[in-house]
Amino acid sequence: MAETNGARSQVANGSTLEVRDLRVAVGDAEILRGVDLVVRQGEVHALMGPNGSGKSTLAGVVMGRPGYRVTGGDVLYQGESILALTPDNRARRGLFLAFQYPVEVPGVSVVNFLRSAYNAVKNPDGDESKSISALGFRKLLKEKMGLVGVDDDMVRRYVNQGFSGGEKKRMETLQLAVLEPEIAILDETDSGLDIDALKAVAGGINQLRGPDLGLLLITHYQRILEYVTPDHVHVLIGGRIVRSGGPELARELEAKGYEGLRAELGIAEDTDDATSAPMERATTDRGG
Repeated sequence: MAETNGARSQVANGSTLEVRDLRVAVGDAEILRGVDLVVRQGEVHALMGPNGSGKSTLAGVVMGRPGYRVTGGDVLYQGESILALTPDNRARRGLFLAFQYPVEVPGVSVVNFLRSAYNAVKNPDGDESKSISALGFRKLLKEKMGLVGVDDDMVRRYVNQGFSGGEKKRMETLQLAVLEPEIAILDETDSGLDIDALKAVAGGINQLRGPDLGLLLITHYQRILEYVTPDHVHVLIGGRIVRSGGPELARELEAKGYEGLRAELGIAEDTDDATSAPMERATTDRGG
């Protein structure tokens, strides 16, 4: 679904996540080699790329996960650098990351976990007078559960304990619905899902998309994009975005594969080295 002029006007003054010439290393290995990307509220971006291209590294750096060393560039949110902020402070600013591999939290029910997360984001000072009541949160939760297709049984269980792959990803989507971020990164939400689970998760994402939410969908494959149509598609190879375009770019990748794109751009397949490739960025890559 291409963005309309009306949608553009609604998000013109909304929040913006800007990744500017970002360079990141893990140990001595350079993973990201100058990534530029702009995601605004109301837009849906897909970031595609082969294994080892740096997709999850980008998501982790944006949300402040430890273990990465930023060697150049910046990450801006609402025009300010967020690299010095802790992950919880980034979440309070309006950012969200859905994990590729959600972890189990034994002994903590989904309801209690989500209420604690909601209060931590919405009421960071811990002011009891501003905390949502158990009854008030239950009403909010029921509304969000209906949006993303989660039943009562799931929220009574411990967080992700004994969950199937599809249930874990629906749980991530429910967190997204409850916390109401301005910009969300979904790291390979489609991985490990059968077709029914994929449709269910995609349906939840489509219920949440709109002028108040910017989405960055990270994926290897085009299949989730058959159900969640992006406004912009970017291809990350060798630590750089080597091409950007519209939804048709995902279909092109499906037809030719990453190997075909490497050959077209002159990227060495054995090294996944993007440094020698011509940088083909659409104006959407710069937010234009």
